[in-house]
Amino acid sequence: MTITRDPSKLDSAWAQLRAHHAGLSGTRTSSLFEADQRRFESFSASAGELLLDYSKCKLTVETRRLLATLADVAGVSALREKMFAGNAINLTENRAVLHAAIRAPEGSVFRVDGRDVIPDVLGVREACFAYARAVRAGEARGATGERFTDVVNIGIGGSDLGPVMAVEALRAFHDGPRLHFVSNVDGAHLADVLRGLEPARTLVIVASKTFTTIETMTNARSARFWLAGALGEEAVGDHFVAVSTAREKVETFGIPASRMFGFWDWVGGRYSLWSAIGLPLMLAIGPERFAEFLSGGHAMDRHFRESASERNLPILMGLIGIWHRNLCGYASRAVIPYAQRLARFAAYLQQLDMESNGKQVQRDGSPVTSATGPIVWGEPGTNGQHAFFQLIHQGTDIIPVEFLLGAQGEDDPALAAHQPLLVANCLAQSQALMLGRNLEEANGNPHRVFKGDRPSITLLYPKLTPFVLGQLIALYEHRVFVEAAIWNINAYDQWGVELGKELATRLENPVKTGQGLDALDGSTAGLLRAIRALS
Repeated sequence: MTITRDPSKLDSAWAQLRAHHAGLSGTRTSSLFEADQRRFESFSASAGELLLDYSKCKLTVETRRLLATLADVAGVSALREKMFAGNAINLTENRAVLHAAIRAPEGSVFRVDGRDVIPDVLGVREACFAYARAVRAGEARGATGERFTDVVNIGIGGSDLGPVMAVEALRAFHDGPRLHFVSNVDGAHLADVLRGLEPARTLVIVASKTFTTIETMTNARSARFWLAGALGEEAVGDHFVAVSTAREKVETFGIPASRMFGFWDWVGGRYSLWSAIGLPLMLAIGPERFAEFLSGGHAMDRHFRESASERNLPILMGLIGIWHRNLCGYASRAVIPYAQRLARFAAYLQQLDMESNGKQVQRDGSPVTSATGPIVWGEPGTNGQHAFFQLIHQGTDIIPVEFLLGAQGEDDPALAAHQPLLVANCLAQSQALMLGRNLEEANGNPHRVFKGDRPSITLLYPKLTPFVLGQLIALYEHRVFVEAAIWNINAYDQWGVELGKELATRLENPVKTGQGLDALDGSTAGLLRAIRALS
């Protein structure tokens, strides 16, 4: 999949940006507000229920124009249309990239190899919805006739990070069974989750496209042993469902094909929450609320395709990311949701962003010519203020911060005092990052000086609902796309994950038997000998 990129135009666009950046070096962001009383209106944009304020970044109208020009000559729009058209933009695996299709409404058309895939998408969606309704209504029960009160989702990576994040984010809308998640192959994770659960009331979801993921299948087999030990082998089919495409392996495990929900190779794991991988969320909040979640994602898809670049949230966030990473040289960005229920959002974004854009070669296999994906990290505010904000404010590295904030808090009147305090803290942090405090204001104490002029953006929404969460996730998905398109990298493979998996497989026998250590490097062999001595 080739996108025409004129090297001379690209070089010129980058050169103009570098010169422009140098020209802004003596300017403080606070002075841009002094010069333009309407700066907030000029450097904010809305889509659906989201408001993006990027006025506290050191950008001017000219900066935005030059960045938009870079996006144009890099072919962002052309690649975007190829993605939505179902072309194989994941060129290393020769696959389409159509996570937008799995959240599309009835009546949409998305084609892969000339065939509309929406009927398949809707078929799987309705099958998942029907099963979720049956479990929630007590119509689908365990082997002993008990209702399912607890659901354990076993997966890893995209089969865990998305569902666990979304289930926690939408906890206010839970009216189904309790949800639990197991991902780590460390036996302690499974042991802690299963402890206290009643096998007769427990449903287990095994999420693995190939049904071969070693961590997931190790946990699944142990969970199967736990359940069969209590209820007998014949109970396995009533208590396990699979989200997979490997029918033969699923049936061999003991799960009937009627309890297997599939998805497609044109949906990457970290983009799959909208599909059957979202079954845990469907069980927690119900199909109707899940449909609202899909609608939020679809609304952002339409906004991404239809809005002009200066009002287009994914494009704006992508261009700001390029500005900070490549012109300013900032190597990381912090994502700080002032929402406890978004506690796992930064962890979810780590895979979405770092697995997608942590690349060192361009789409044609040649080395990249600029820095690519930044380190993405974060924790909820206000907790982060008492942990790492010291470094963000006074450390030697500048770290752009992305604040997420809901205007409305809990409905409980007894908690009314909490939300104003939360909002005040969030806005104060972004204000402090920009303004800082000089030596005079610090009464001559250098330890209390804040240099300020540190960039942040704020994403504001009314309340964390399924629709808003869908918008947020799709926004960040498309932001990743924009940055990858400008860097000319493939955001939809993850070969960097493979080598460690291969080596782990080779090491399994030496770990178990202690044989073959002499063929290993000295460090690995020495550690294995020490491990065997300790165990």
